[in-house]
Amino acid sequence: MASLQTIIDDFEYLDDWEDRYRYLIEIGKSLPDLPEDDRTEDNKVKGCASQVWLVASTEPGDGGDPVMIFRGDSDAHIVRGLVGVVLAATSGHKASEVESFDEGALLSRLGLGEHLSPQRANGLRSMVMRIKAHAAAARAA
Repeated sequence: MASLQTIIDDFEYLDDWEDRYRYLIEIGKSLPDLPEDDRTEDNKVKGCASQVWLVASTEPGDGGDPVMIFRGDSDAHIVRGLVGVVLAATSGHKASEVESFDEGALLSRLGLGEHLSPQRANGLRSMVMRIKAHAAAARAA
């Protein structure tokens, strides 16, 4: 899985939005498969037209700010790529950083914001809200 900076750099190199979509699909293909045991109703993200699963765990962090570890998957190629981008931006970061993640700014920077269908954009927001909720719960624990 590529780092967020690598993804940003690669997107800046691509001028055509169709090339960006193809790259997004490649990012999705590079995501590790989520085991069937994790494809549960509890892990399913509500509000997505496609099926999206998200699994969160934590590692100890400094001063009650745990490090969030996310794994995810989708049954749709472009959405799986979006999952990969969001995981690159949030997984491995402190919960406080995850809570302040701005997906809109990232999508704008990648040049994807205006090309996502309203349905995909809503699904992405649902996934990010769930990620932020996991981070808030981890900090409160």
